[in-house]
Amino acid sequence: MKEFIKKVQKYYKYTIYSGKAELKSETANSHLSWLWWILDPLLFMLVYSFLALIVFGKGEKYFSAFVFIGLTCWQFFERTVKQSVTLVTKNSQIVTKVYIPKYILIFVKMFSNGIKLSISFCLVFIMMFLLRVPIGLNILFFIPILLILGVVTFGISTILLHFGVFVEDLANVITVLLKLVFYLSGIFYSIVGRVDEPFASILQRLNPVALIISSMRDCMIYSKTPDIPWLLLWLLVGFILSYIGINVIHKYENSYVKVI
Repeated sequence: MKEFIKKVQKYYKYTIYSGKAELKSETANSHLSWLWWILDPLLFMLVYSFLALIVFGKGEKYFSAFVFIGLTCWQFFERTVKQSVTLVTKNSQIVTKVYIPKYILIFVKMFSNGIKLSISFCLVFIMMFLLRVPIGLNILFFIPILLILGVVTFGISTILLHFGVFVEDLANVITVLLKLVFYLSGIFYSIVGRVDEPFASILQRLNPVALIISSMRDCMIYSKTPDIPWLLLWLLVGFILSYIGINVIHKYENSYVKVI
């Protein structure tokens, strides 16, 4: 772990520089530039709001903020996890010429996706203000919940980065699995109240994304205390996955060049 911390400190400037460069490259050929980072979640929110309110005739309280929080957390998780599978192969020109700890590539993605997440959460707070959502002290929980989201995302991504080097079709499998997780995470509906017990609690607690989204909504728009014991459990799981993933990458990263 000491070696991991040293390498993170050594390459943090590279992480920030590469993250900024990636963000610039995304907007280089776009007429809307960085405005697309705002329009993208907004358009998704409008689509799901339409489906829930018009087609199904159902919606949660403060529904716009409800959906936006879910989409913001999900997109950070989904983008980072999906990108991690092909990180080594897509960065083969760097990996084969210069040594860099491969998990640093995950931090680059988390940095760029984190900037988008920050912009989306600014929109969430604006939306909460416009909807006159009552704000209590429980809203402060959103900071540690974001930390848990980051740790769990990083842990899963490290393992997928490793196996993505050796299993060519893993990206296709992960894409399908992420679609399933999306619909099981309550992005545009509340799992509790829509799913019968005990299945609702099982779906929400055993799916870290669903738990994080639900907890974020509880503390931000419903002034409730989130499910702290289960959040701490998933934080521990995230650290364990990160530890395993870092050690696996450290052990096998020299063989990645031969494979790609």
